[in-house]
Amino acid sequence: MSENTQVVVVGGGYAGVMAANRLTLREDVTVTLVNPRSVFVPRLRLHQLVGGTHDAVVDYREVLAEGVRLVVGSVARIDAAGRRVELVGGDAVGYDHLVYAAGSGSAPSPVPGAAEFGYPVATLEAAQRLRSVLDAADAAAAVTVVGGGPTGIETAAELAERGRRVTLVCGGALGPYLHARGRRAVARRLARLGVSVHDGPGSRVTEVTRHLVRLADGRELPSEVTVWTVGFGVPDLAARSGLSTDAAGRLLTDETLTSVDDERIVAAGDSAAPSDLPYRMSAYVAGCTGAHAADTILRRLAGERPEPVGIALNAMCVSVGRGSAVFQLAHKNDVSMPLHIGGRAGAKLKEFACQISVKHLTNEARKPGSHSWLKSDHREKQLRERPATRPGTAPTVPEQVA
Repeated sequence: MSENTQVVVVGGGYAGVMAANRLTLREDVTVTLVNPRSVFVPRLRLHQLVGGTHDAVVDYREVLAEGVRLVVGSVARIDAAGRRVELVGGDAVGYDHLVYAAGSGSAPSPVPGAAEFGYPVATLEAAQRLRSVLDAADAAAAVTVVGGGPTGIETAAELAERGRRVTLVCGGALGPYLHARGRRAVARRLARLGVSVHDGPGSRVTEVTRHLVRLADGRELPSEVTVWTVGFGVPDLAARSGLSTDAAGRLLTDETLTSVDDERIVAAGDSAAPSDLPYRMSAYVAGCTGAHAADTILRRLAGERPEPVGIALNAMCVSVGRGSAVFQLAHKNDVSMPLHIGGRAGAKLKEFACQISVKHLTNEARKPGSHSWLKSDHREKQLRERPATRPGTAPTVPEQVA
């Protein structure tokens, strides 16, 4: 009797959990999930953690298939030649195939004072720290949220609903992904919540100090707590392990999500750069690419050719407090339409998106292979039409959205 195929999944977010659950479709595959935390973090809830309306943690027993072994630890290095994952502390886990789903977080900012006085929201620990800082601050303290993308909008609205005096500094357009109609709806809701919004080119932040934020046009905004929601970064694990990455550090893969260096390594989620043209950051994409990465391995084990990835991105939802949201509809090529659903109906859709992102994982745990998604050929068109670029010059990825 032959031994089971050993698959290690690095990273326990939406992508990693989906991949791990789907791999249990075959009884002759043993799956190990390595993650630095003992709990699953639904990142779509982190702004709620900051506002005090959600803990943003889920027990892995709720989302992970019973057959998946969970190893709580941080990965120091992937030894591709030796097919083993080396953990901080000296332990190692061997593998036959590996799913690289290391996720993402904030990137260091070159803005003076941002690292010292800006509080990010992109990870559980960062959001918990910010929550503690806000709890300790005076109720009337000026709070400045930097970043006009989904995370900035959602965090600013969440805090304003809790009675905080909030200023939102966009550094450009408010909600740049949104259609102009959706953007106006967000602006109206923020105004009703009392959020002071600074957008346009002059709103770029040039310096952060302990008590104020300076803008490019010379304005100085008082700020006792500065929330920093801009920037995208991934762990340097792939580069540290000698694997090819794009300019942001994401693992370079082909269209089947297979590493360009090693057929036994596939990538999923925010840390994957298929054809040096990564998908935008979202829990939806993470789940779909996690499932596709698992399918790539399963097809190889069955002696079949893996298929190219294809995901239709036709919506994005931004909450503007607990009672309102803008559910922005988009074309399959991820370009926003004039149509959106707002107000309480939008809020219900946003809450549904947060819940279903976790429900997809639990469904896959109970019935591996069941997760499906709407495909699109727009990616093939993008690849044909894009100008030639050097490897590692991937476009910037926007903030996390539903």
